[in-house]
Amino acid sequence: MSKSYSVLCKKNNFIILCLNVILFFQKRSTDNAELEVYSVKVDCKVASRFAHTVITSSALNKAKSSQEVFFEVDLPKTAFITNFSMSIEGQTYTGEVKEKEKAKKQYQKAVSTGQTAGLVKASGRKMEKFTVSVNIAANSNVTFILTHEELLQRKLGQYEIMTRVKPKQLVQHFEIVADIYEPQGIAFLEAYGTFISNELLPLVEKTVTDKKAHISFCPTLDQQRKCPGCDGTLIDGDFFIKYDVNRAEIIGDIQIVNGYFVHFFAPPDLPRVPKNVVFVIDRSGSMSGIKLEQTKQAMLTILNDLAEDDYFGIVLFDSSISTWKESLTKATKENVSEAQKFIQRIIDYGTTNINDAVMKAVDMIMKGKRDKNVPERSVSMVILMTDGMPNSGESSVPQIQENVLLAMGGNMTLFCLGFGDDVDYSFLDVMSRQNKGLARRIYEGSDATVQLQGFYEEVASPLLSEVDLRYPDNLVNSLTTSHYKQLFNGSEIVVAGRLTDYSLDNFLVEVFAQGFEEDFIVKGQASAQEWDILYPEQEYIFGDYTERLWAYLTIQELLSKRETGNAEEKGNATAQALEMSLQYSFVTPLTSMVVTKPETDEGPEGPLIADKLTEDERQKAQRFVDGDPHFMIELPEQEDALCFNIDDKPGTIFNLVRDQLAGILVNGQTIGDKKGAPDGKVNTYFGRFGIVHQGLGVRLEVTTHDITVSQDGKQAKLFWSDTASLKGANMDLQVTKDSSLTVTLRDSVRFVVILHKVWKQHPYHQDYLGFYTLDSHLLSPSVHGLLGQFYHGVQFEVRDMRPGEVPEKPDATMLVKGQELTVTRGWQRDFRWDVKNGENIPCWFIHSNGNGLIDGNHTDYIMSGLFMTV
Repeated sequence: MSKSYSVLCKKNNFIILCLNVILFFQKRSTDNAELEVYSVKVDCKVASRFAHTVITSSALNKAKSSQEVFFEVDLPKTAFITNFSMSIEGQTYTGEVKEKEKAKKQYQKAVSTGQTAGLVKASGRKMEKFTVSVNIAANSNVTFILTHEELLQRKLGQYEIMTRVKPKQLVQHFEIVADIYEPQGIAFLEAYGTFISNELLPLVEKTVTDKKAHISFCPTLDQQRKCPGCDGTLIDGDFFIKYDVNRAEIIGDIQIVNGYFVHFFAPPDLPRVPKNVVFVIDRSGSMSGIKLEQTKQAMLTILNDLAEDDYFGIVLFDSSISTWKESLTKATKENVSEAQKFIQRIIDYGTTNINDAVMKAVDMIMKGKRDKNVPERSVSMVILMTDGMPNSGESSVPQIQENVLLAMGGNMTLFCLGFGDDVDYSFLDVMSRQNKGLARRIYEGSDATVQLQGFYEEVASPLLSEVDLRYPDNLVNSLTTSHYKQLFNGSEIVVAGRLTDYSLDNFLVEVFAQGFEEDFIVKGQASAQEWDILYPEQEYIFGDYTERLWAYLTIQELLSKRETGNAEEKGNATAQALEMSLQYSFVTPLTSMVVTKPETDEGPEGPLIADKLTEDERQKAQRFVDGDPHFMIELPEQEDALCFNIDDKPGTIFNLVRDQLAGILVNGQTIGDKKGAPDGKVNTYFGRFGIVHQGLGVRLEVTTHDITVSQDGKQAKLFWSDTASLKGANMDLQVTKDSSLTVTLRDSVRFVVILHKVWKQHPYHQDYLGFYTLDSHLLSPSVHGLLGQFYHGVQFEVRDMRPGEVPEKPDATMLVKGQELTVTRGWQRDFRWDVKNGENIPCWFIHSNGNGLIDGNHTDYIMSGLFMTV
C-alpha cells in the first residue's frame, strides 16, 4: 500500500507542496503570503488483510487574495478510491461515484474550459497519482479527505504497507498511523523507514499483541528538522510496515461476519511440487542492448535457483525459433551449467514471432508428459519474456491468444513479462489470464534484472496444483473464484461469498488439491464471529468489511472477465462490475467520482473528476505532429499539454528533430489538398519524412505510398499495402498494413509514423502522415527541432483566464520563455491508439505558428532538402 508525503519546491511562480499528500498552489496575486499546510494524517486500518486508508490534509490560505490549492495523493494501483471530500469554511463537498460515460461530459467540459479536473495518473511502478484543485478565498482554510480500499496481497511470505514520506518541508501536525487486526494472530511485524537514523528510530512506535498491532510515526517540528533552527527536514524516503499471520490451521482461516464470509488459504509446512518450466526469451532486434543483457543476467541466476527435481527448457525467438534442447531436461548441476553457457551466447536479431515460440514451449511440455519424462505429479508453466508486438509469423493478437488458449488447454500456466512502457501489455495480460497466469511489466532501469529474479521467486516453488475450494451450494452463493491452478509458496488464496441464510453461524468447508506425493484433502467448520463482542474497545474497521472485501474481489474478477471472455461474457461482466462499483462506491475503470466544487467570486469552478487508470493508460508523455500540421507537446510533470500549428505553403521541408550528438535527423515535407476548398482555406499536411541516423549509416524515406530504406549502399522498399517487417543489425522496421510504421534504432529512440488514408474520390483531401516519438528521453540534452526542443520539457505558467471567441475555448495569458502570450484552450487528436478516429487531448493552443513558444521563428526550421541539416 503506497502513499507519499509533502514537498516544498519552487518552479517559476509555482510553489508546490508535493506531499503524496502533496499540496500546492498557483499564486494569483502579487501577495507574498504563503499557504500553510498545518496538518497531514494518514490513517490505515487493516482487518484480515483488507485495508481502509484515510488521508487527511488541512491548509490555510494566509494571503490577502484567493489561491488555487492542489491536493495530490499517491495510492496503490490495486486500490479503489471510495470517497473524497473537501471541507471549506465549514461547508463540506462530497464526491459521488457515477458511471464513467455519464461523468465524461462533465469532465470534458471542465477541462475544455481550462478548469483543473480531478485526475488519476501513473506515478511509478506501484502507485498512481490522484490530483484535484480548488480555489480558496483569503484567510480561509480547506481540509481534503481521500479514502481508498484494497486487499493486501501476500507475496514471498508477507504483506506490505508502504508510505512514501517526502515532506521537504516542516509540517506542524504530521502523523502516520496504522492499526492491524488479524484473527489468525500476527506471526511477525516490522516497521521501518529508509530515512530513519538512530535519532529518528524512537519515533517509530510499535505495539504488537497476539492479534493486534498499532504502529505510529508522529515527529514533532523539531524532530523533523535537519538542523536546529533550519527549515530542512530529515524525513525523506519510504516508510514500510511488513507482516505475516500465523497459519496453525491447515484449512486456513474462515470468517463469517454479517452474512458474508471470507476464506484465507495458505497451509503451512507443505513440501514443494516439482515444476516443468519453459523459458521463452525474445531475442529480436528491439531487445538489443541493455534489455537483452539484463535478461541474460537474470536467467543465469534463475537457472541456478532451479531445484534438481525440476525440468526445464529454453526457447529463443526472433522471426525464427531455436531451442537449447528439443525436450525438457532435468535441472542437474551439469545441465544448468550447460544451459547458462547457452544463455550467455544469445545475440539479438530479426523480428518477433511470439506465436510459434509459445507453441514450441507448449509442445515441449506436452511431449514430456506424453513420454512420461517428467514427474507425474508436477506443475507445468511457460514464462514468456518479450518487449514487442508480434510482427512475424502469426501477427494477429486475437488469433495468437486463441491459438495459445487451445494449445495449453488448461494443462499449464502462462506467465508473461513485458519489458518497458511500449510493450503491448494488454495483449500479454489477457493471454496470461486466459491461461490462469499473470502478466508483469518489467520497468526499464538498472534493476530490471532484480525485477525478473523477483518475479521468478514468486512462482519458483509450487505447493499445490488444481486447488478446489468447496462450500455448501445450498448455503452460499455469489462466490468469487474458488478453483486455482496452483498455490505457490509465500502466496495465499482468498475466496469470499455471500450466505443465503444470514442467521447461519457455521458451515462445512472442503479443500481438494494435488500435492507432492498424494492428493491434498482437508475439511473444516467455519463459525460466525461477532466483532463488537470480541473487540468492543477498538474499531479496527467498519463492521461490513467482509461484504466490502467480497465486493472488491468480485469486481476485480469481473473486470478481468470483461477482457478475457467471449462477447456475451464480456457484456455481462461489464454490466455486473458497473452495478457493483456504483453500489459500493468504488472508483473503477467503469466509474468516476464527481465532486461539485464551490462557486467563487469568479463564478462556478466546475466539477472534479476522479478516474481509475487501466494499465494501457499508464503511458509516457508524447510529442507528435499530426493533421494540419498540429504539433502536440504533452507535459506530465505539469499535468498539461501545449499545441500549435505551422502554416506555410505546400512543399516546405521542416526540421522536426536534430540531435548532433546522437547523429539523428528527422525532416518532414508538407503537402496540400488536391485543390482549394470552397472556403478558400489552404490545408497542409506532412506527406513525406526523411529519417537519418548518421552513426548507424541509416537513411529512411517515408511517403504515403511506400518506405525506402538505405544502409551501407544497399536499398530496400516496403509498401503500406502490406504488413511487413525488416530487421537489421542497427534498425528494425515494422509496417502494419495501411496503418503505422514503427522505426526502432539500436540503443536509441523509436519513431512511429501513422498513415491516414483518405477516400480516393475525395474532392479535396489526400492521404497524409503523422509523426510520433517514443523513448525520446534517450536523446541528448542538445536535441532540437520543432519537436526535439521539447523532448526535455518546458516550463510555463497560465493565468488570467477569460472568455474567448468560442464559449468552450477560453483565452488565457501564458508566461513562457520570458514572454507573455495569449493562448486558447482547445483540443488536438492523438491517433496512436485509434488511427481512424483519434482521441481528444486538451491543450493550450499557441497562435501564430507557435511564435513565443518555439525558439526563434518557424521559418528558422525550413530545410533545403529532405535529408539536409541546414
